[in-house]
Amino acid sequence: MGTTETYVTTDTKLKRIAWLSAREPGKQFDCLMHLFTEESLAACFHELDGRKAVGVDGMTKAQYGEDLDGNLKDLVSRMKRMAYRPGPVRRVLIPKDGQPGAKRPLGVGNFEDKLVQRMMHKVLESIYEPMFLDCSYGFRPGRGCHDAVRALYQHLYRHEVQAVIDVDVAGYFDSIDHGLLLEILREKINDTRLLRYMVRLFKAGVMAEGELRVSDEGVPQGSLCSPVLANIFAHYVIDIWFEQTVKRHCAGHVAMFRYGDDVVVCCQFEKDAKRIREALGKRLARYRLRLNETKTRLVPFSRRARQRGERQGAFDFLGFTFYWGRSRRGAWIPKVKTSGARLRIKLKRVAIWARAVRNRRRLPWIWAMFCAKLRGHIQYFGVSFNTAAVNTFVHRATRILFRHLNRRSQRKSFSWERFTLFLQAHPLPRVRIYHPLFVSRVAA
Repeated sequence: MGTTETYVTTDTKLKRIAWLSAREPGKQFDCLMHLFTEESLAACFHELDGRKAVGVDGMTKAQYGEDLDGNLKDLVSRMKRMAYRPGPVRRVLIPKDGQPGAKRPLGVGNFEDKLVQRMMHKVLESIYEPMFLDCSYGFRPGRGCHDAVRALYQHLYRHEVQAVIDVDVAGYFDSIDHGLLLEILREKINDTRLLRYMVRLFKAGVMAEGELRVSDEGVPQGSLCSPVLANIFAHYVIDIWFEQTVKRHCAGHVAMFRYGDDVVVCCQFEKDAKRIREALGKRLARYRLRLNETKTRLVPFSRRARQRGERQGAFDFLGFTFYWGRSRRGAWIPKVKTSGARLRIKLKRVAIWARAVRNRRRLPWIWAMFCAKLRGHIQYFGVSFNTAAVNTFVHRATRILFRHLNRRSQRKSFSWERFTLFLQAHPLPRVRIYHPLFVSRVAA
């Protein structure tokens, strides 16, 4: 049977699993390992990016693909005999946005483990995606950061809100308890072999600074399975609890918006916000999670209070700051702009990059890469009301690059007049709104 034909069959089976999960919320799935075939894993192989960092074993996609059929046949054979064991994850630290000096750990697995995790991700997504609630936006097909930002903005625009809870879960990915997560998975999955492989994935450990560390908690960020596992855990711990318990006990309208571990709760009444804030800490503690007390804030965010002249707060969500501002007609409306901390971090990264490449690359390459970085920033932060902040970033980043280009030698490479002529011949990417936050009928 050809790869394409078998993959279509596997894809059809995954769609049927999703259909059954949506139709019968209480259904358990007993047989899932038959989906791990040479053909389905070959499809996963072609989906993986060969430019990604390599794991502990140093195996690249190109090297694994030199004998793809033989490697996949051996892998499937080992999985059937329960002889496959995931290798430890290589831990790397990257700068954390919005927190100068802070590092965020990422896990880089072996290439063969990535294949298995990719297929596991597909299976888990088929089962749980139909169950996830509308308040969840992170790591889901057809949903993204801007959908969450837009939904939050629309709620603030259309509903009266007295207070917003800006929630920060301390080290969420690193704190997920393996035992509790397996209990949750067993409610829907009754395939003991898949669950055993899930345990092996958890127990594979992390290789950091030449030392193997094995823990009973945490899913490494960067693993292909981690996003869906983190979503499953948050779905049971936070989303269902909020939908079925919190809303029933609130005096006013409340709404939650979650992207991974970034959570914002909007409350019609401040008294509800205070109760939710206290209850949320206790709820998380039951599942061995905890709030970051210094960053979890109760923010006053009332339109009526702002209209009376009372100062209101602001809060950050997914790199954007939400605040009250004037519309063109003078009315108070919620607005968004690039978070100040995120803007400073991005500019610092531009300076570090410019310093690193100024003497190693020629100007055409530097300019092409610089424009690509600007386009990425514009496409993410190009939302309604944020044009001024994006223009500020483009202007300041260009000045930073100009300074570094003039430090390539003892003599200045550019005067500002010559650089202006260069900009006219090689224009910067145009700043525009890629993600409108409102429809025309409600625009102020």
